[in-house]
Amino acid sequence: MGKSSFLQKLESPQTWEEYGLHPETAVTVRFSCESIIPFTPSRFWKEVFICLKSKLENQPLFQTEIERLLQTEEVNKDSFRKILRFIARNNKFLVLLLDDYDFALQTNKEYDENAMQQFLREFRNLTVHSTEGQYLSMIVTSLKRLNELFPEPNPNASSWYNHYLFLRLKPFNNAEIDEMLRILRIPDLREATGEVTGGHPALLQIAGFLLYRDLLTGNAPSVNIFVQEFEEISQPVFQNIWNRCNEQQQTLLILISLFNLKGNLHKEKKFDVSGIEFIFSQNERELKILQEQGIVTCIENEDKTVYSLSSSVMEKWVIQELWNKDEEWLRGREKVFLNLMSSNQKDKLINNVKWLWDNQNQVKPILQWFGQLLSLFYPK
Repeated sequence: MGKSSFLQKLESPQTWEEYGLHPETAVTVRFSCESIIPFTPSRFWKEVFICLKSKLENQPLFQTEIERLLQTEEVNKDSFRKILRFIARNNKFLVLLLDDYDFALQTNKEYDENAMQQFLREFRNLTVHSTEGQYLSMIVTSLKRLNELFPEPNPNASSWYNHYLFLRLKPFNNAEIDEMLRILRIPDLREATGEVTGGHPALLQIAGFLLYRDLLTGNAPSVNIFVQEFEEISQPVFQNIWNRCNEQQQTLLILISLFNLKGNLHKEKKFDVSGIEFIFSQNERELKILQEQGIVTCIENEDKTVYSLSSSVMEKWVIQELWNKDEEWLRGREKVFLNLMSSNQKDKLINNVKWLWDNQNQVKPILQWFGQLLSLFYPK
């Protein structure tokens, strides 16, 4: 599931009871760091207190204490330690669920790198070394591993993130997709759904909505309309995935898409993808990161490793994205290409991109496989 949905599930009393826990022993606070504009430590702590006050609106003692702390000159980590002690005296503990923690690791005019380092050190000290830390459980979500978002500036000191246990939210697997389709009372379309969405939660939600809407209204579904609507609605998802990738990762996504496109253009001798598999073998670390994020899938054959984008629709999107580029973009990417491949391989890649620019009419019919695939959604 998505990270925000995951935190919502953790907040639910039903989840606590399902695992034999007692939700009344905890005060659970959930909010997104993205909502703090611009992000600063002071605004962060104030948001924690405001959410606490709302959560405990029927408990006068908590209301009075929180309001007293909010009226102080500056709400900070020391104020937070005081409220943790107050929570402990009332035989409870605090569960802090922080979504979009990435935004706490981005500088702004009021929050420079020094302020960020201090905030992260203070947070670590609060959770690891302070007495009050035993009354706090904290779960944060982010789009990438914390060490990738803001590496430790001092390699000789303890890492600011080492008190976190990293767990990866994986794409839905085939069994989970089957379960979702059963809940929606949709026929067994797992193979096609998995191919189109790659198990990505947002893409599954889009496909499920469109399919269920057609079933609910009883309208005769049109494959062409479904394809058009799915591609249109999913554009922001693909764009967001693309924007989160660094330039090297984007180049690998391009290489994967071109390599798989070649399978349908095998008669086009001018489209040369030889050597791409060697580039993949030399960049397994970046590809592993893309796998962890659910963007790329990997199949191990006897003699080679086959990479593809988890959503086959995104492979089409990447090809179309290349059509929107120009010579200036290509020249600006040459140094990035050379970080991943040899000069000869770089020249091949550039020639392939230029070939795509000049032969869109030949490639577009090849990309119509998507419509053929989606016909599986609506068997005749």
